[in-house]
Amino acid sequence: MSKKIKLTVFNGVLALFIIFQTPVFAQDGKMYPIEAPDEPNAIPLGTGGVDNQPATESWFRQWGDPMARNITTATLTPFLANPKIANGTSVIVAPGGGFMWLSMGNEGWEVAQALADRGINAFVLKYRLQPTPATLEGFDNIMNRRFDDAAKSADSEAAPKRERPRWDLSNQLEDAEAAYAMMLDRAEEWGVNKDKIGMIGFSAGAGLTMATTLQSKKVKLSFIGQIYGGMNAVELPENPPAMFMAVATDDFLFNGEFGVIKSWYDAKVPVELHLYQNGGHGFGLGNPDRTSNTWFDAFIHWLDVNKFITPIN
Repeated sequence: MSKKIKLTVFNGVLALFIIFQTPVFAQDGKMYPIEAPDEPNAIPLGTGGVDNQPATESWFRQWGDPMARNITTATLTPFLANPKIANGTSVIVAPGGGFMWLSMGNEGWEVAQALADRGINAFVLKYRLQPTPATLEGFDNIMNRRFDDAAKSADSEAAPKRERPRWDLSNQLEDAEAAYAMMLDRAEEWGVNKDKIGMIGFSAGAGLTMATTLQSKKVKLSFIGQIYGGMNAVELPENPPAMFMAVATDDFLFNGEFGVIKSWYDAKVPVELHLYQNGGHGFGLGNPDRTSNTWFDAFIHWLDVNKFITPIN
């Protein structure tokens, strides 16, 4: 059974509805082209385009989830919590995809709706991406080669530990800064507590979250969530945010590295790591029969214990 994702506004609050229907596309690893879904509440961030990008934005479905690539116009989509349960805490949600596509359903809209259901305002950041081939077949070929190389590196005992590629994130960082600035500008309208703004990222989105934390002079986050993000040690700025991290041991990019945790620990900044037995890479809110499926509840509990979701008086 497949699912159709629909965004709409109900009583002034952005809502996401998942409608189960007769399958149109198989829910497997094959890429299927799809029409771009309606995004009526997506707000352009006005951060410009992408150099040397001849292709237009296009969408495909893989593993049953909608994905976008060749994004040249960054947007922010609010998922505002119902005022009856809203607590003012607000989170930028950064989907992953190797900076070449975005997993908009699995790591974007679904996560944002889950946060809104807990009283947390969520804002899905559709950030600009690197250019990829215009055809889906060309893109598929490139991605298959990359995943094959990564898997071979992970399986080889003689191979050195694989570090994630270090991309130029100038565009993406500018998009994150614009998203944060918009949240501040419209804080009263959206019920955003300026002192309780966080960011959660998945895979490449976790990389952007980390880059925002380490490099931005304009964004002041209270907390961050790193979901199957990079584990290498980093040099922290002054007053870094508290960090929650979740990763599975069978993630082919994990490699038993804990440097980033030690970076936070040595700086005496609150940090929590959930290392799961299984879940692989890209599990989003969860896959069937995986221990990693409890991470979201653990994240909410962590926010609660650290008083990041205390209601505004």
